[in-house]
Amino acid sequence: MQAIQEVRGTAVPLLSDDVDTDRIIPARFLRCVTFDGLGAHVFEDDRQQDPQHPFNDSRFQQAKILIAGRNFGCGSSREHAPQALLRWGIRAVIAESFAEIFFGNCISLGMPPVRTNRSVLEKIHAAVHEDSKTEVTLDLNDMQIAFGTERFDAELNDSVRTALTTGAWDFLAQLIEAESQIRQTAESLPYLARFR
Repeated sequence: MQAIQEVRGTAVPLLSDDVDTDRIIPARFLRCVTFDGLGAHVFEDDRQQDPQHPFNDSRFQQAKILIAGRNFGCGSSREHAPQALLRWGIRAVIAESFAEIFFGNCISLGMPPVRTNRSVLEKIHAAVHEDSKTEVTLDLNDMQIAFGTERFDAELNDSVRTALTTGAWDFLAQLIEAESQIRQTAESLPYLARFR
């Protein structure tokens, strides 16, 4: 299982409130068979309308952390939204708050959605705009956000933080690790005897 204890990298600043999942990945891209390729269309409509959109800016193309505002990921519950962000390269989202289903979908992908207060987000936003090479570190063990000499508190439910830092968020990996136990249990079940 993949334990996620730290996410470190440059950040893309998108300090907007109430960004819904249809803006993150427009509905016309939901007809895909797999999630592959969704990253190319993240914020597609916003980026076409605004050439200055941060996801168009070459300075932020390698960013691993998204800095967002309040109620990020609201609207429909489409799993495609965090999938698109992940495939674009985002590995963590720091925001003031999240829509509940979007939050859960991020966890299931191993993409930490952490909260902090608005003043901290504004400081990170300003630092990243001033120098796009500013490295931001999200430490899930200490629940700290750091950049330069600055350190700030981050928030994440203890159960979610534990799932991420131990790798328990990855249900498929848990199944693969427990394959021998699963087979042993299946062999002991009488109603499965006819399938042996």
